[in-house]
Amino acid sequence: MRIKTMVLVGCLMMVVFMGSGYAQEDPIEKAIQGCQKEIETYCKNVTPGEGRLYACLYAHEDKLSGRCEYALYDAAAQLERAVNALGYVANECRDDLKALCSSIQPGEGRLYDCLEKNEKKVSPRCRQAVKDVGITRERPKNNYPRKTS
Repeated sequence: MRIKTMVLVGCLMMVVFMGSGYAQEDPIEKAIQGCQKEIETYCKNVTPGEGRLYACLYAHEDKLSGRCEYALYDAAAQLERAVNALGYVANECRDDLKALCSSIQPGEGRLYDCLEKNEKKVSPRCRQAVKDVGITRERPKNNYPRKTS
């Protein structure tokens, strides 16, 4: 059970820290752009991070524009697709990660690096899953709004 959890968390971290060709744009950035007016109006004193902006928007949900509501819905749908894709990769690469990368700490692309380093030993199923999902070594931008004094 611990290995299964480690593999899933590791795969989630691959996409979070490496980016993914699976998603066209960063869904969080897109949601922030779509809700910029609401963030500036209702959440300007909120420090971004740990879900605080989302909690603020949720607290003001009756005042959100259609654009903001759609941006939040679209971001949630993209994230759900990414989680489903990662579940697929975790399932297809479980044995490879266990055999080749069990000593590697998940996060910051280390599991992906391990699979890439052991490319010749990685099963065709795992290679195909990574290719299908479009996982790459790209690092995503982190341009979230900063709290201004």
